[in-house]
Amino acid sequence: MRQRFEQQITLGIEPISEVKLPLKSRDELPPVLMALQYIFVTPEVSEKIFSLLEAKICVGKKQTGRKGMDLWQILVLAVVRQTLDTNWDRLELLANGDKFIRKILGVHVIDFGIEEVEFCYQTMIDNVSLIDDDMLQVINEIVALHGQTLFKKKESEALQLKTDSFVLETNVHFPTDLNLLWDATRKCLEIIKKLMIVSDLEGWRKVISIKKDFKILFRSTSQQVFKGKSQEQKIKSVKLYLAKANELSTRFEAIAANPPAFISAFATQEKLDELLEEFKQYHDYVKKQIDLIDRRLLQNELIPATEKIHSVFETHTEWISKGKANNKVELGHMILITTDQYHFIVDYKVMENEKDASQIKPLTERLAKRFVNTAIESHSFDKGFFSSENYETLSQTKTEHIVLPKKGKLNKTEKERESTKEFKALRNAHSAVESNINMLEQHGLNRCPDKGIEGFKRYVGLSVLAYNLHVLGNQLKAQSLKKEQQLQKQRERYMQAA
Repeated sequence: MRQRFEQQITLGIEPISEVKLPLKSRDELPPVLMALQYIFVTPEVSEKIFSLLEAKICVGKKQTGRKGMDLWQILVLAVVRQTLDTNWDRLELLANGDKFIRKILGVHVIDFGIEEVEFCYQTMIDNVSLIDDDMLQVINEIVALHGQTLFKKKESEALQLKTDSFVLETNVHFPTDLNLLWDATRKCLEIIKKLMIVSDLEGWRKVISIKKDFKILFRSTSQQVFKGKSQEQKIKSVKLYLAKANELSTRFEAIAANPPAFISAFATQEKLDELLEEFKQYHDYVKKQIDLIDRRLLQNELIPATEKIHSVFETHTEWISKGKANNKVELGHMILITTDQYHFIVDYKVMENEKDASQIKPLTERLAKRFVNTAIESHSFDKGFFSSENYETLSQTKTEHIVLPKKGKLNKTEKERESTKEFKALRNAHSAVESNINMLEQHGLNRCPDKGIEGFKRYVGLSVLAYNLHVLGNQLKAQSLKKEQQLQKQRERYMQAA
């Protein structure tokens, strides 16, 4: 049965509440571990977070059976991975070898012959994947709202919000019609190799040679299309490439029409069904890319953006062009974030085929529900969010100062509005959100290695949580350093008086 985490007071294991973390370290990990420790020892915060984890991970589970990874350990390992922007291999090494991480996990053994707890690579992946984006939205809200209480000098202090967006890339290569066809065909051939092991599939003895020959054809066609000078040779290469792809597609169709029978003692019927379903999916991509290549390169047809895909592995990937000089095209999703004056991220969203300007109304509705008893003094945006409807929507909220610069030429009223001292000051202060985005990118939100749209959203939520904990930990660290300096001064006065 999975538990929250009940640390046993045992000789050789230091209680989490008594762990001393390095206050003078400049590394990003100690502040985050300090914030996790604070959450663990603060009942009003830990109770809410553990309740959410239990509702998601433990619901419907039996009260008996093998003990799974504790909820606390799942949370800590997930946050550490994002804090260090690392992979699962390094996380496994750190979880089993780093003294401070193991102390916060509550498993670090000093001596006394107690058996060490080991964390396995696949176990960590399986357990962290149980967390979802909806739960992380609420956990981040809890952390941000509680963190604000440590910064606020007055309970009634109003919030100063800033909203901006940036691109988080998916883990894909730059797409062309030719390499997407190669990717889909390659996957079909690799699945056929697996099918030959678990089923009675015949006729594919030379599958490795077929894959090698098709790759050579793909390479030569790409050279001609992108670097060749003869238009006639380009068309000839594309026709050869498509002819081979069509030949293989016909053979793939035969497998899909007459699925092989299960015969292996080393797998199950369910495994065969999974392979056949995956094979059908990639074969559909083969047919789609053959059609697109024929229309675009041979018939010179302009393909609508809605028909294109940018990866056969991460099909949710978007083609994003924000017009930046150093990054003309990015492949991924836009991430919307809203920060306060204490640098906590109070709201975030993964935008799927959406633009900045469409986010104002749902954002104001979410903020209105979240900050029922908290006033919002100001809310700033950049020009990408402007529309007359958006300004009208923001004007109807209780926000005192709205900073939404207009694109293009200003009329007299707009000039007066954007020339005020408050507007200029808040517009200049808006640039602080760029440093928040940069810090987020250091916590993993530069390129997402996780697969699927759900994995993408979970990765974003965990990175935002690691970021918020880092901000919270920096404040706790500053408070601890201040107390330590005061104690040092008291000791010096005592020694002088003695």
